[in-house]
Amino acid sequence: FSGVLAEDVLRALLELQDRLAATTAWAPGSGRNVTLQDVCYAPLNPAAPGVSDCAVSSVTQYFQNNGTRLGLTATQEDGKDKGTVDWHDHLIYCV
Repeated sequence: FSGVLAEDVLRALLELQDRLAATTAWAPGSGRNVTLQDVCYAPLNPAAPGVSDCAVSSVTQYFQNNGTRLGLTATQEDGKDKGTVDWHDHLIYCV
């Protein structure tokens, strides 16, 4: 894995997504600040969406947009072979 699928890039993407989710903008027409939850597509909670309800199409979704989950590792044993799996293996398995 390299380029956009490097761990540091995925972590930077998670940080950017968090910053965007917290962004507000003044809407003069409505006389108030609007946020992501005002404009996002939230099919599972359309009546009262929170930021976590917004549909996000991102590679970070494979880790529930969570840096801790991105950093998880596990020991895997397959017969005589034993090794450690990490985010690379998780991504390959999901895709």
